[in-house]
Amino acid sequence: MFRHPISRRKFLRQFNCAAVSSSAILNTLLNLKLANSAAADDIGGGGDSKALVCLFLSGGIDSFQMLVPWEQSRYNTYAVTRGAPGTDGGLALDRNTLLRLTGDSSDFAFHPSMTGMHQMATGTGPYFTGKKRLAAVTNIGTLVQPITKAQYLAWENGQNAALPIPRALFSHSDQTEQWQTAVPQGMLELTGWAGRCADIISSSYNANATSMSISLAGNNTFQVGKETTQFVITPDGSLSFDSYNAPNMLKNQAFRSTLQQSYANLLSQGFANLTKQSDDAQLLFQAKFDSPDADLGAADAFFPNNNYLAATFRAVLKAIKIRSGLGLRRQTFFINWGGWDMHSDLLNPQANQLLEVDAALTAFQRGLEELGLSNDVITFTASDFGRTLRSNGRGTDHAWGGNAFLMGGPIDGGKIFGTFPDLALDSNDDVGYGGRLLPSTSTDVYFAEMLRWFGVSNNQMTAVLPNIAHFWNPLTSPAPLGFIKP
Repeated sequence: MFRHPISRRKFLRQFNCAAVSSSAILNTLLNLKLANSAAADDIGGGGDSKALVCLFLSGGIDSFQMLVPWEQSRYNTYAVTRGAPGTDGGLALDRNTLLRLTGDSSDFAFHPSMTGMHQMATGTGPYFTGKKRLAAVTNIGTLVQPITKAQYLAWENGQNAALPIPRALFSHSDQTEQWQTAVPQGMLELTGWAGRCADIISSSYNANATSMSISLAGNNTFQVGKETTQFVITPDGSLSFDSYNAPNMLKNQAFRSTLQQSYANLLSQGFANLTKQSDDAQLLFQAKFDSPDADLGAADAFFPNNNYLAATFRAVLKAIKIRSGLGLRRQTFFINWGGWDMHSDLLNPQANQLLEVDAALTAFQRGLEELGLSNDVITFTASDFGRTLRSNGRGTDHAWGGNAFLMGGPIDGGKIFGTFPDLALDSNDDVGYGGRLLPSTSTDVYFAEMLRWFGVSNNQMTAVLPNIAHFWNPLTSPAPLGFIKP
């Protein structure tokens, strides 16, 4: 699922896109820039600007290797369940290699590949001294309403068929969809929670010259709204009709000329209008993306070479930096990074991939700090599901509850939110099949806390998260989990 997306130019060549003449582009951009500047002024230069950045770790990441008990008795349980380090099929990480957290979280530790994330959580290191920017939410998963292990097992045995359970548990496609829709019982008309959020708040914060829903992983469910469209970009910028091949330039000049025509057929006219609007928005975005306004200065050097995920986050940072020129005070970003479905081999592949993720997230947060944007952005992880606690020989299988991570200036860093589960097999948190953990925290409260910060009012919350009242009362309760600083 788009783990290593193709380059922008290769993508465009595959679709045989071409460019219009330079004079036409410049004239179009001039008009768009003038109109957009006026719109940006209308929404007010003094207003707050915020962005939510979703890193979806597709495939179902084994996140109980990312957040590990350090306290000796809990670590011993972890090691017995996962298999002691160095034993045949053993998956437990050596306690001496773990990166221990501090303060109230000192009973826990991070995977040894997560050095930058550890510094952000502890407020240490050369870049984050005194700045705790990262927190974790433990044992989180899709739920329709709170349930107990006994209720789940009765449902599984056919004794409680009416119990509302997420559809098709342990299925990649279904659980990916449910994390992105926040409606685990299923929907007739598929929309994502970020898309529904955009439907509600975009007109209040944005000039709508460009969609606030920006994807760097193609089309996704997360940003689908009834009115809001996704805006797909690559690390190089927008997906405009652009090419550097002379024959294709002529083709695209001809194609763009068709968009200027008037058509008697309503469907043809509607298609031409929508296509032109999309093309104009892509041209505007690319012009801003390539302009001096997007220059990252010293922050550009923070992003390592030969790390596509880091290049993707660099594009997000540029898109945030040019937000005022796009007339946007609210933005959501979606990044997909796959390869976590590690049934047959876990330890070394996960360690290597976590190095990439850690480097990209660290560079991104450093860039936000350098540009003075840290308090405007929350970055959060999501994944299909957690993995079984017990090894299947060398890897782990599909499960349910897992751990998620958040970072940014608004985050109450260094803390673990939610209830860390008992990792013993057959505990009250384990519903069977080798350690599938029943989530103690629903995705709804995770999303709700970010949405409150983002601008969704309490009385609008159920429109974005239909199941939220089963876990938290938006009208009378304090913050759902408390990971955002008051």
